Amino acid sequence: MKVDLIKRLAMGAFVGCFIVMLVMVFMSLERGPQNVQFDGMTIINAFLGSIVVGWGFSLTGLIYEREDIAFPLQIAFQMGIGMLILFAMAVYLQWMPVNLGIGIIIEWIIIACIFAAVSWCGFYIYYYLVARELNKKIVNK
Repeated sequence: MKVDLIKRLAMGAFVGCFIVMLVMVFMSLERGPQNVQFDGMTIINAFLGSIVVGWGFSLTGLIYEREDIAFPLQIAFQMGIGMLILFAMAVYLQWMPVNLGIGIIIEWIIIACIFAAVSWCGFYIYYYLVARELNKKIVNK
């Protein structure tokens, strides 16, 4: 159990950092790399905030070990808690520009939901394929 928790924390931190850095790269490319400057506090906040958000999504993934809860409810739980943590961090660290009006906030939320859905689907497909390979090995023995 302790090893699984450490793996989840490490994977959450990695995926969170990867996604935030990917977003920062896209922002730089959109505005022109020569027109973007990230100061030290922005980088530190992005790093630490992305780890917290990654942990929020990865630790809530423990819900999938509960077989007595329906799969759609497990997804809703993980995504709900993960998104709440993401939005709290986004407001706290000023990733979400709440002072620019509701349109920008809605756009930010839609983009965050798309990133979360794509990440979730990627992990789902990966673990589905791993389970399929394990089942093949069990049948062949």
